[in-house]
Amino acid sequence: MSHRVSLRNMVFYGFHGVYEFERELGQRFYVDVDLKADLRRAGESDDLQETVDYVSVYNQTKDIVENQRFQLLEALSYHIAGEILRLHPLVEEATVRVRKPSVPIAAALDFVEVEAVRRRES
Repeated sequence: MSHRVSLRNMVFYGFHGVYEFERELGQRFYVDVDLKADLRRAGESDDLQETVDYVSVYNQTKDIVENQRFQLLEALSYHIAGEILRLHPLVEEATVRVRKPSVPIAAALDFVEVEAVRRRES
């Protein structure tokens, strides 16, 4: 049985991008995380130790976005998903979406979004 834990529209200030000015000035990034896990035991026990601590997931995501630097959103989202899997053994699959509203292209658009899906290896 699989359950889902979601953290939506987290907002962080980071220094990611291909261009030097993006890495110097920084900008807002919006992150969604969806986690699949078997949480039956937590549902039965009402015990935090039996579930995915979403405060911890939030803090880990915040730390990565705000304190590490990546050129590509692909690398940022992939790294966040990998750290969630590494640090939360109950998580079977992590989907991370990173949105960048201030993209350096001459176009009218709301944002660019990259999604990484990583699954626990058997």
